[in-house]
Amino acid sequence: MIVNEDRFFLSHRLPVALAAKRGGFDVTIVTKDTGRSADIVAAGFRFINLPINPVGMNPVEEIACYRFLRNLYRAERPDIVHHVGLKNILWGSLAAKKLRVGGVVNAICGLGSLFNEGVQALIPRLILTVMRYSNRRDNLKVIFQNYEDLSTFLDHGIVSQSQIAFTKGSGVDLDEFAGTPEPDAPVTQIIFTGRMVREKGVCDVIRAAEILRSEYEDKVRFILCGRLTSHKGGISEQYMLDHCDGRYICWLGERDDVRRLLMDSHIMVFPSYYREGVPKSLIEACAIGRPIVTCNSVGCKDVVDDGVNGFLVDPQSPDALARRLKVLVDDGDLRRQMGVAARRKAEKEFSIEKVVDTHLAVYRTLVPGG
Repeated sequence: MIVNEDRFFLSHRLPVALAAKRGGFDVTIVTKDTGRSADIVAAGFRFINLPINPVGMNPVEEIACYRFLRNLYRAERPDIVHHVGLKNILWGSLAAKKLRVGGVVNAICGLGSLFNEGVQALIPRLILTVMRYSNRRDNLKVIFQNYEDLSTFLDHGIVSQSQIAFTKGSGVDLDEFAGTPEPDAPVTQIIFTGRMVREKGVCDVIRAAEILRSEYEDKVRFILCGRLTSHKGGISEQYMLDHCDGRYICWLGERDDVRRLLMDSHIMVFPSYYREGVPKSLIEACAIGRPIVTCNSVGCKDVVDDGVNGFLVDPQSPDALARRLKVLVDDGDLRRQMGVAARRKAEKEFSIEKVVDTHLAVYRTLVPGG
């Protein structure tokens, strides 16, 4: 399993890898070590460090990553390689085709900000061209998380119908993220969880908070939970410090207690226009039973039925965001009603068991006698 970073594997793919291991597969995790490799080893997996710059576009680094994967597949001779993320799919699928790896799984977990420019822009067009070539082979499955990405790949001849599998996001443990009533607290807490990236809507949350400040400064708290990143759209530490006062708008940085923070909050806000897969932060908020305000954008809109378990707003619209947040702050009954609907949606659509079962079924189609 080839994943950009160790922390992403642990948060998004660990249950699939554990289930594959229980099912008789010998699983090796190949990912960039950002300090969490020991956790992967402790979970019982062999670990190989991946020399990748997850957000860079340096040709030398990209060629080095391709060569590493090609040499790795030559040495390991795997029965299946499972590429997670666009860059790993790009180079890993080429390497797997050259080395004639028996089975390939490509997991499309969002197309990111590159594709915000549209598929006719130069780099997206080149990416799709390379994938069109590498996907022309037997024993290859592509797992999509939303139907827009699936349609893009079908329309451009990247996949055939027989190569498609689907899971609505990466799933959530519905027991761990159990539905809980909103807290009985004098201050309404609105939470954002995700990387500090402009396209994730962080700046729009801050602008919406400022629009509401004069009326709600003593009644509401905005919590921004997430790490800085070297992504080209990454927000600087200085920007966060300048715009977060630690009282009305609070930036917590990266945390490992997101479940508790969601339980302590009343509303999830996530106005991303990043071209997500299906954001795990929204799935987790759904499972806890919190109403969501997010964008009517690819991936995000798959989690919210507008007016039922939250609201959809246009991307990059802080005013619209503020208006919808105001509705939920003012109407506790509506918040609770939407929270119940959110939990129901999570139970119906986002369980980790569904995701695991789909992956294991895909793996078994790719091995002889599977």
